[in-house]
Amino acid sequence: MEMIYSLIAASAAMLGAGLVLKFHKWADKNSILIINFAAGVMLTIAFTHLIPEGITSNPNAVFYVLIGFLVMFFLQFVILFHPSHDDDECETHSPASIASVIGLSFHSLLDGLIMAVGFEAGSGTGIFMTTAVILHKLPDGITISGILLHSGASHKKIFNFSLLTAIFTPVGTLLGIFLFKNVSPDILGALLGATAGSFIFLAASDLIPETHKCKNRLAPIMLFVGAAVILIVEYFLHI
Repeated sequence: MEMIYSLIAASAAMLGAGLVLKFHKWADKNSILIINFAAGVMLTIAFTHLIPEGITSNPNAVFYVLIGFLVMFFLQFVILFHPSHDDDECETHSPASIASVIGLSFHSLLDGLIMAVGFEAGSGTGIFMTTAVILHKLPDGITISGILLHSGASHKKIFNFSLLTAIFTPVGTLLGIFLFKNVSPDILGALLGATAGSFIFLAASDLIPETHKCKNRLAPIMLFVGAAVILIVEYFLHI
């Protein structure tokens, strides 16, 4: 049962990516809007879902938020570098897109793991947690494809990387079923905290600064739209 729900979640992520590719002309012209939407989604998931859930499982989860932030800093600025292109009206950074793929893949892996752990706690808990995962997978798919589109990636690369991040959800579920069936709350909380830290870094360091390099006044508003989408989803899930 867990695998079926996990595949549905992965399909929802690919649907989000498909929407961006389907309307690629609009998306390409307005990629800065998707970038800010993505920033709102990632920040809201981090602060309203990942960190609170992490602290519930592990009181020291905030420490791992810092670890996740610093790891992404190291990956991007030390290993992947951070070049700029001053001749572009809106600068793009391919390392940012690579870091985003890494961060969202890890997030998808944890989503799958959370689904497996939820069903281990009980069918009711499992269905609730699975519903939460599926509903935020659509914006996840829009997020990763939008970031890649803004970085100048080809449609084939966008599809392949979107598929890669989506596949990590069923992979995480398999790991949860066979390897981490009795995963300790401390480890789960640490992983949630680290993922939150990576999301905060990506949004604050790479995505939001893009707004200052473009003249589209609608771009900052999209950050609030992205945040609102996640907040509305979480509100209805808790009714």
